[in-house]
Amino acid sequence: MRERILEEICRIEDVYDVKVCFAVESGSRAWGLPSKDSDYDVRFIYLHRRDWYLSIDEKRDVIELPISDLLDINGWDVRKALKLFRKSNPPLMEWLHSGIVYYKAFSLVDKMKAIQDNVFIPKSALYHYLHMATGNYRNYLQAEQVKIKKYFYVLRPILACNWIEKYNKVPPIIFQELVDDILPNGLLKKEILTLLERKINGEELNRESRIPVINEFVENEINRLQEYLKTIEVKKEDATPQLDLIFRQTLDEVWS
Repeated sequence: MRERILEEICRIEDVYDVKVCFAVESGSRAWGLPSKDSDYDVRFIYLHRRDWYLSIDEKRDVIELPISDLLDINGWDVRKALKLFRKSNPPLMEWLHSGIVYYKAFSLVDKMKAIQDNVFIPKSALYHYLHMATGNYRNYLQAEQVKIKKYFYVLRPILACNWIEKYNKVPPIIFQELVDDILPNGLLKKEILTLLERKINGEELNRESRIPVINEFVENEINRLQEYLKTIEVKKEDATPQLDLIFRQTLDEVWS
């Protein structure tokens, strides 16, 4: 699949007349939670030529290809990416820290990582992950019989919130790292690790009875984190000048 992904990146560059700087896995595979039928969720950052940006009209700043044969691939223009980076966009932060890198060129990503602590906004990230956890919990884990694998789509964002609360930094992308760091030994951790082992081993995780210890943890943490969010103040220096400079430097580097 890696070879096919690289072929798609080359094709995108030719068809759209752009240069791709970075392409990574962003979904369950990047989180360390792959299933045997998991899609490949490839995300990339690209640049148009300089004149594309010198226009009085706004232009489409994403490239999205139709999903086919387990491959979901789309990307953001560098200007869109840097605007979202300024807002501490959690999905973009996860792209930057994905352990599965399909392609990397130029210095853009290294420069973004070098200033990520300056742009990271804990409250924004907490709100994103808590909103994700709350929605998934409400939609998938309220019945007596639930899709067991959906627990990961609730637990991972909650543990990401716990990490941010503990360290005030971007959380790691790997689910196992969050579990090992955040949860003490005990029944809850044991149940979660058992589910993780089943999923990684390819066992079908269809509808089963709810797991009380996990549901209790989730409900308590959602309520607690909602209150914790109210106590956080946002104080960040505007990173726009730094990001403007990175944007200009990247254009020069790529198209000189």
